[in-house]
Amino acid sequence: MTFPFRKILQGLLCTLALIAAPAHAERVRDLGAFQGVRTNQLTGYGVVVGLAGTGDDNLDYVTQAMRGVSGRLGVQLPQGVSPGLKNAAAVLITADLPAFAKPGQRIDVTVSTIGKAKSLRGGALIMSALYGADGQIYAMAQGNLAVGGLGVTAKDGSQLTVNVPTVGRIADGASVERAVLTGFDSGEILRWNLFQADFLTAARVRDAINARWPGSAAVEDGITLALHLPAGADKRATTMAAIEMLDITPAETAAKVIINSRTGTVVINSAVRLSPAAISHGRLVVRIDEKSQVSQPGPLSRGQTAVTPSSQITVDEPQAHIALFKPGASLASLVNALNKLGVGPSDLVAILEALKEAGALKAEMEVI
Repeated sequence: MTFPFRKILQGLLCTLALIAAPAHAERVRDLGAFQGVRTNQLTGYGVVVGLAGTGDDNLDYVTQAMRGVSGRLGVQLPQGVSPGLKNAAAVLITADLPAFAKPGQRIDVTVSTIGKAKSLRGGALIMSALYGADGQIYAMAQGNLAVGGLGVTAKDGSQLTVNVPTVGRIADGASVERAVLTGFDSGEILRWNLFQADFLTAARVRDAINARWPGSAAVEDGITLALHLPAGADKRATTMAAIEMLDITPAETAAKVIINSRTGTVVINSAVRLSPAAISHGRLVVRIDEKSQVSQPGPLSRGQTAVTPSSQITVDEPQAHIALFKPGASLASLVNALNKLGVGPSDLVAILEALKEAGALKAEMEVI
């Protein structure tokens, strides 16, 4: 396995400077979130008009959608008539409805083509409904699209595309029509969830909360804490705000080595430790140079020109070194030893895998 990158060990040293620092306190709001206080995804189907000939061009579903739009406006298209729709495109609309969003507030929407439209540049979205997972309408979207891409096609078939012209965005393009109840102020128990499961971190958050509000927090599992907070929106929101600002020292992450075979990135976190081990790294280089020599006959000798091969073989074996690791050797010791051994990018993964196989590398290896 080879990786298209250079100086990977220098990159590891930079990573070490970032991730090997002593544990520090983090706010509770950076470690998790309250259950129910979350965004909700909205989706919808609509039609974008006003395109400069880059639309879907009479596809059946676009024609059907335009009949529905024109019908709402009191214009009935005759049966059997297919309107020219090069300037219209069928699109899917997506948006995120924030927690506590109220009717009348505005949210951003993203519009993407679903047919063969080449560009949405200059288009306007006709009023479209946005639905939640329960099938209810939660917002209405409409407005002019801002497209960051550009696509141009010449008569000979040549094309030029910059970014993605088939996706656009409308800032504040939808108005909220229905609020989503979170129930944060009415439930007897309010749950708080860690972003990443860890029993020790959950226990430390519980202890910090109970130190200020005795008996109000209990651990349910490696992610969830059950909180008994005062009833009522005002008191509960005040307590939740104070909990989010508590400083917690999270547990050290599990030892892990992550290898990204696509980009050639290797990351070793600061929890990695080594058992007693010795590493010897050497390289044998065999070089074969093939040359052809031409032998010319002497004048008037009636000889023939002959081509004879000439081969030269050289073997180079640099002096190998051995690095010895004591029990509990850290990431810094590993990186320094690999630097002294002159380990190249193509050899690093093999060495890590060998250490893991020998039981000397105390870490989980993950290839992504």
